[in-house]
Amino acid sequence: MARTPADQSNHPIGAPRRIGRRLLQYLLILVTVAVVADALFGEKGLVTMLEARRHYQALEQSLEQARATNEDLRDQARRLREDPDAIEDIARRELSLIKPGEKLFIVTNRPRPSGNEN
Repeated sequence: MARTPADQSNHPIGAPRRIGRRLLQYLLILVTVAVVADALFGEKGLVTMLEARRHYQALEQSLEQARATNEDLRDQARRLREDPDAIEDIARRELSLIKPGEKLFIVTNRPRPSGNEN
């Protein structure tokens, strides 16, 4: 097939292929950028997963603290059921109760005199 003079003057032989190839490269780059952006910032992306992992660790730590508090409360309940001294200790501390025959002294905090008074 013979080329017309118009074809020879405006476009070299491989120009349409180069344009198509270049367009394909740009399209592949665009698709790659879109896929990477979705992998990082999408609904199930890396950023969301890292945030969920931090939230999970915070919840796990909170659960561990609740378990420790629960264990302490169980121990305290057991002592209150089994140990009369524990009941007495709480009654003295929280209700300010004293045993018959004991004397109660109330000490107030007064500022101490400084040695510079004249």
